[in-house]
Amino acid sequence: MSARFSSSSSTAPDPLRNTVLWLAAYARFPAGRLEAKAETMLCMAALATAAETTENPRFLIESRDIAKDSAQRAHAQRRSHAHFKSDNSAKV
Repeated sequence: MSARFSSSSSTAPDPLRNTVLWLAAYARFPAGRLEAKAETMLCMAALATAAETTENPRFLIESRDIAKDSAQRAHAQRRSHAHFKSDNSAKV
């Protein structure tokens, strides 16, 4: 099966279009038709996939910025040392 017609492809922009393309390639649609139940099942699956992709947008996981994390830790460390050294409460 070609990746272009795969309904599980995450890069598929339109599941309904992909279903029609698949029907045209493998079921000779519209000249040849599948059984009514089979066509209904394919169309319902395509509609469910279309609804799923519009309702739940895909969020990509952002990788951690190690340099930024290190800079923030160093900044916090420098601040803690500066506050400790300038603390005058211990002097009499």
